[in-house]
Amino acid sequence: MIEVISILGAGTMGHGIAQVAAMAGYQVYLYDIKEEFVTRGFSSIKSNLDKGVEKGKVTSEARDQALAKIKTTIDLSEAAKPANLVIEAVPELLELKRTIFAKLDAFSSPDSILATNTSSLNISEIAVATKRPQLVLGMHFFNPVHIMKLLEIVHTTETSQETIQTVLEVSRRLGKEPILVKDSPGFASSRLGITLGLEAMRMVEQEVASPADIDKAMELGYNHPMGPLKLTDLVGLDVRLNIADYLYSTLGSEVFRAPEILRQKVAEGKLGKKSGEGFYKW
Repeated sequence: MIEVISILGAGTMGHGIAQVAAMAGYQVYLYDIKEEFVTRGFSSIKSNLDKGVEKGKVTSEARDQALAKIKTTIDLSEAAKPANLVIEAVPELLELKRTIFAKLDAFSSPDSILATNTSSLNISEIAVATKRPQLVLGMHFFNPVHIMKLLEIVHTTETSQETIQTVLEVSRRLGKEPILVKDSPGFASSRLGITLGLEAMRMVEQEVASPADIDKAMELGYNHPMGPLKLTDLVGLDVRLNIADYLYSTLGSEVFRAPEILRQKVAEGKLGKKSGEGFYKW
């Protein structure tokens, strides 16, 4: 039974996962490598919940109970030891994730489930850093975590059915709609999403239409809540480029070759909302 969830990484995804876990009644540990990172992450959680109270979507009592459930730490061992489920949400670097999972294998209980929030990296290649591949899987959340309902559960050939069922139960308690996907490059969501995003970028390059009009085509014509270029700005152009390069190298399809406009914007530091400019100005 899952009672304690530890989140590794207090950035956008990490603190969002911590928020929904605390709101669901779990005891939560929020870890990062620097005190300023976990402090910023906790502040973001409080700000989100305060806004929820202002809008009448969250009671002040629920907010206070959730915040009381979260403990921040910069000690990986402190975060890992009490956890029944650890969710890693650090940058999309395979070697970094492997290093962390190797440490988790040593620090956490032998029967703890270890999950990664990676949006595209091969789960099996992360699991090999542990001696418990049957307890390793992907839990791919979507931004903003407290609003987006989808949760992609990615299993390897070695992930046990018990592990999958346990995580499916956790997912539903978090208020998510889980889908089950086999471990393959890009899974389901990233593979489809990046295909649409890259084609939209090529259309901007070819001056087919403006970013706003391309987005409007998908929003009004296909009922997408947000166009692919605005979504790219929110996700981060650097993140999208890393995913595209990974999918191109693993699948070999020209569909995933990153367009020059994406590489140029990343090189110029135009990473989207987080830098103030991407395909839009923020």
